[in-house]
Amino acid sequence: MLSKKIEAALNGQVSIEASSSQAYLAMASWAENQGLSGTAAFLYKHSDEERLHMLKLVKFINERGGRAVIPALKQPGTNFKSITDIFQSLLAHETKVTNEINGVVDTCLKEKDYTTHNFMQWYVSEQIEEEALARTLIDKLNLIGSDKGGLYLFDRDLQGASAPPATKGGQ
Repeated sequence: MLSKKIEAALNGQVSIEASSSQAYLAMASWAENQGLSGTAAFLYKHSDEERLHMLKLVKFINERGGRAVIPALKQPGTNFKSITDIFQSLLAHETKVTNEINGVVDTCLKEKDYTTHNFMQWYVSEQIEEEALARTLIDKLNLIGSDKGGLYLFDRDLQGASAPPATKGGQ
């Protein structure tokens, strides 16, 4: 059974993951309107992943005897200056999410809820990957600078990174 403190912390994280999904959806829409279909596909995929992260929390809370709360969401920002601005916003957001997850983990330790602590380790690892990916993409964009050909290739590469893996032999 979850303590009320842990339940509240996890429900807070549900809200954060839902907001992340919405933020990436807004970024994807912006990119699509800029003709950056690869970037849009990448961000749509990440929006879906954040929603799955939220669902994983919802199910965990309910399975542990708590009550998951589905949050109302504020409209995310929609005005981005550039593709680099998108990924800098993404990195800033992921850094904030990491801090929030660390707060949940800290609450688990203080409450001696080792089951939830163990569950949250997946999120800790996921955040390391999310931040590293955002930094890598920003580094690539900084290398490209204002080169339109480079931006075209960057966008094309993201399209490839968003596609489901091809199956062999029609399987």
